[in-house]
Amino acid sequence: MVVIQSAEITLGQRRSDDRVPLLSGGRYREPPLRHLWLGLQHSSWFLMVYLAVFVIYLSLGAFVFGSMEQPVERQFHLEIRNRIEKFLLKYPILPEQELDALLMDVVQATNRGVAVTRNVSSEPNWSFGQSFFFAGTVVTTIGYGHVTPLSEGGKIFCIVYALIGIPMTLMLLTALVDRLMVPSTWLLRYLNAKLGHLYQPFNIRVFHLLVIATILVVFFFLVPAGVFNVLEPDWNYLDSIYYCFISLTTIGLGDYIPGDSPNQPLRPLYKIGTTVYLLIGLVFMVLTLTVFYEIPQLNVGSVFLLKSDEYVANTSAYDSEKARIQGGPSLGGVMPSSLGSSTTSAVPFGSYGAGYGATEEELGRPSRQIVRVKSRREEDSPSPEDTTPVHARP
Repeated sequence: MVVIQSAEITLGQRRSDDRVPLLSGGRYREPPLRHLWLGLQHSSWFLMVYLAVFVIYLSLGAFVFGSMEQPVERQFHLEIRNRIEKFLLKYPILPEQELDALLMDVVQATNRGVAVTRNVSSEPNWSFGQSFFFAGTVVTTIGYGHVTPLSEGGKIFCIVYALIGIPMTLMLLTALVDRLMVPSTWLLRYLNAKLGHLYQPFNIRVFHLLVIATILVVFFFLVPAGVFNVLEPDWNYLDSIYYCFISLTTIGLGDYIPGDSPNQPLRPLYKIGTTVYLLIGLVFMVLTLTVFYEIPQLNVGSVFLLKSDEYVANTSAYDSEKARIQGGPSLGGVMPSSLGSSTTSAVPFGSYGAGYGATEEELGRPSRQIVRVKSRREEDSPSPEDTTPVHARP
């Protein structure tokens, strides 16, 4: 006689210990090691292919940048050499070696953020406004590199300051994005209420992402680029767009720095305002990325994680137990009425992080239900005499 003890099955999610429950004896067994190819799991193979694609992408970038920039570099180099030769012809008393040494000193000073020409404002690089801007680029990891600490004490303090400031900035960004996700979720629910009868949940979530991305592009790229185009005399609109993108993605090349043009009015306030813009822009960048990763179908990076193999293995073993309970091989049908509930198939991997504050129905997912399967214990089972009709008993 098969004895089925009390068991609890949660459809749509795994147990915390990642083991598959067995119905007989209330025991557990580990998921089988499946989905291996040549001794490696699927995620490892996917990661190896992705690494190869990444190296090819870097090589492609190197080839394109080199082919586009080398001619411009050679032309610029020729122009500088011609100017030096004309200068030496005009002032032959000056030795060329002395001029080269002077130019090297000027280049090194410029790389350290020290301007030596007269047409540049005499305001020091380490005024409060300039220092505030530098501190902001350190803690946000933008790091333009146009101004760097010159003293040994300043370098040591910069290391300690970054070690403390970068985690503080990450915590601040996380807290602010957490607050902004509340109105973002309200918008998603509103779109679901208005468009849910016309479009699939995935389409609504993509439209919601496009709305958030449009806000980011308009108010943190296009509009600020127009402002920088007006305030910076040497920048065109493309240069301003380029600066906004390089800064808000924390690339920080340092080839365009706002407020460094000669005779820039209100330079300290301009630097502080730019720092505030960068902080707010980073918050919205992280918000947009969070909304993007909340859509499981777009989060393709999950296939490279080891937990994707664990999920596939658990699902394979778990679905076999689920099919046994349902009395058939189908995974998406309706449970027998004796079990008291209807169920659907398990939620796909990666969807556990989707939907900030939204219900399962609003996100278009099947709701999770708990089904308890109980039977009488062996000692409570009736004896053969109890089940025999009275008139048939000896």
